[in-house]
Amino acid sequence: MQSHRRSKTVLISLFLVLLATTLARGNGFTLEEVLSAPFPSDLIASPKGDKIAWVFNTEGKRNIWVAEAPGFKGRQLTGYDKDDGQDITELEFSPDGSWIAFVYGGPPNSDNDVPNPTSDPAGARQEVRVANAHTGAVTKIGEGSNPFFSPRSDRVIFSQDNHLWWASLPPASTAKVATAKSNGAAKKMFEIRGSVASPSWSPDGSQLAFVSSRGDHSFIGIYDPKAASIRFLDPSIDRDIEPRWSTDGKRIACIRLFNITEVVSVDRERLVPWAIRVIDVQTGRGKEIWKSGNGWMDSFSRLPLGNSILQWAAGDRLVFASEKDGWAHLYSVPSTGGPETALTPGNYEVENVAWSPDRSYVVVASNNGDIDHRHLWRVNIAGGQPEQLTSGDSIEMNPLIVNSGRQVAFMHATANYPILPYIGSSEAKDSKQLAPQALPARFPANQLTEPEQVLFKAADGLEIHGQYFKPKGVTGKAPAVVFMHGGPMRQMLLGWHYNYYYHDAYAMNQYLASRGYAVLSVNYRAGIGYGRAFREARHRGARGASEYQDIVAAGKYLKSRSDIDGKRIGLWGGSYGGFLTAMGLARDSDLFAVGVDIHGVHDWSARVGRAPGGGSPELVRLARESSPISSVEKWKSPVLLIHGDDDRNVAFSQTVDLARKLREHGIQFEEIVFPDEVHDFLRHQNWLRAYHAAADFFDRKLK
Repeated sequence: MQSHRRSKTVLISLFLVLLATTLARGNGFTLEEVLSAPFPSDLIASPKGDKIAWVFNTEGKRNIWVAEAPGFKGRQLTGYDKDDGQDITELEFSPDGSWIAFVYGGPPNSDNDVPNPTSDPAGARQEVRVANAHTGAVTKIGEGSNPFFSPRSDRVIFSQDNHLWWASLPPASTAKVATAKSNGAAKKMFEIRGSVASPSWSPDGSQLAFVSSRGDHSFIGIYDPKAASIRFLDPSIDRDIEPRWSTDGKRIACIRLFNITEVVSVDRERLVPWAIRVIDVQTGRGKEIWKSGNGWMDSFSRLPLGNSILQWAAGDRLVFASEKDGWAHLYSVPSTGGPETALTPGNYEVENVAWSPDRSYVVVASNNGDIDHRHLWRVNIAGGQPEQLTSGDSIEMNPLIVNSGRQVAFMHATANYPILPYIGSSEAKDSKQLAPQALPARFPANQLTEPEQVLFKAADGLEIHGQYFKPKGVTGKAPAVVFMHGGPMRQMLLGWHYNYYYHDAYAMNQYLASRGYAVLSVNYRAGIGYGRAFREARHRGARGASEYQDIVAAGKYLKSRSDIDGKRIGLWGGSYGGFLTAMGLARDSDLFAVGVDIHGVHDWSARVGRAPGGGSPELVRLARESSPISSVEKWKSPVLLIHGDDDRNVAFSQTVDLARKLREHGIQFEEIVFPDEVHDFLRHQNWLRAYHAAADFFDRKLK
């Protein structure tokens, strides 16, 4: 009898182990496997175009990789081997291609604390380091960020305390040992009032242009190291930014942001009219060669083109970015002034720009004709129809024109294969992976589902795009989960994402689909990809939370489907997505049965009240009413709260305050707190723990 009971107990134990294993693996793969792919970032090329470098984050271990002409076979350069949360960013080649400067560690917070997610008793530092591009030997330069090199590649320059510092480099031929070592004390490059930004050497390397920010205005400055002198070009009461040298070094183009009366309402951000000026370097006198209109679409925006917003081009023209027609596009204008030429017209957005060696054309990434993907296009500076280089159910981003214009490197992904660096011909054809060995064999590419584009309308009639992950092997009515990205200036795509945070989120959505959940990822208003009017939707965020109606529409869309159990719909998201998760549970617990809220905003009024100049009483009141915290008394659904207590984007107090209110109202919640972790979790193990907990929470509440 005892033997029978023992056998029965063993069988039950084996069954439970098998069940747990099956649940952990989902439909054939584990969370660890789907998150095993390395994530690439900071793709750069050497000035000669004969080397390419990038960072691979492989399960929390971050390293620089390089590939060299002619074969461009990727190899790991550095040897960091721990999931320690120390980021590697801001890669920069030296002019001679012998060195790669980078920043090791994250930026300090308002208390000057550098991210230390392992709680290392020795503390952490944000350091500028350089790696020998041949041997991988690493030299520590000093604490700071934003590194770049002297024209002769003999010094590295970086930012510290809003000023420029520099340090000498050893001869590249002597750097043979791949271990970090100190190179001695760096010295401040020059003293100046205010802060220094956007440094740029003249073509002959004799002068350094920079932006000198003075609070409510900024100047373009010129530093002459040989003469040890500083002078300012065309100073005004306005904000001059983005200095760009002409190829002959005689002129500098810049953007002037006009200081106007604050125009901020409960429904609009500040209006910023702007102009392009060309300045004679010798005389210091400038001329306005183009000016924006005064409407909201003309208002200055850095999205989504970053430092490509102003550049000199062939034919003595200037190329700039504007949303004057409601979409992020490129334009060109003669450097002497005149009407602009639209280079990328249409209802789509340009997101990356790569320049040809002769500056006669650019390769851009955009969603032209395929609004929920990204593809590469060649655009002639002289004008004409853009030429499409890539197409299909794939995503191409971050192009680089290399090897004297003969090849194009870029990031590439599909629904099944994650974003990885590739290289192809000058037309981006016959492409190959730069480092095929980096993708582990256990990555479950063939077991993933291909998300489908779905369209549905919000209550006010606005059409919303989503990506629907259909669960595999499920019969009958499935439980469902709505995913909301953060930002909110993001766009989820029909494939693996090019942003680290959403690369992991895409993996999580695939994992949930493998476990039997239908997942709907929602591109709600306030995101990018669909034009400025969509991104700057009226009454969004703290001004009325108009985007929340898109989440309600997503829930109702799922509920209307015959293959979905309308009583088992959950929510999950981080940051702004956490805000929308909490909104759904606070306002519509009858529609949304459960939620996972990762570092979400729960009370906009706390943020608005701390805004520069403070918020008006009207805006603070509206912000409170637009927040989940104002509707807690209607909250019924259980929630899992996840937050790192060194979050620099969303204060940890946002979760503390919400949890206090949930306790007061007797609402069920669970919590995971990561001590010393920041907003975008720096440790891979923390992402795994958070996502495992989220999947388990959904299983317990929805299954």
